[in-house]
Amino acid sequence: MEKKPNTQQINIELDESVSGGEYSNFVVVTHSPAEFVMDFTRLLPGVPKAKIHSRIVMAPPHAKAFLRALGENIKKFESKHGEIKTPGQDRFSGFGVKPPKGSLPN
Repeated sequence: MEKKPNTQQINIELDESVSGGEYSNFVVVTHSPAEFVMDFTRLLPGVPKAKIHSRIVMAPPHAKAFLRALGENIKKFESKHGEIKTPGQDRFSGFGVKPPKGSLPN
């Protein structure tokens, strides 16, 4: 007799108010011993201030699982669409935005 792995199905509901998503082109990641905090924002040329539009807080094991899932999806994307080109950090220098030291939590 073949045993099937014990899997649990989770139904995830996507509310209409969040289904459009939130665009972000910059994220600041900080951490404490208990959690990882990701603050997502949009940087715009010539605008010296950026508002955090979304903050995601994860326990370390969940953050690591998220990293693994994102890596797997990037590999799948690149195998289908080609390598994603990433600019160096100097690419963001035109925005003139660097978070002041000590201004972020954790």
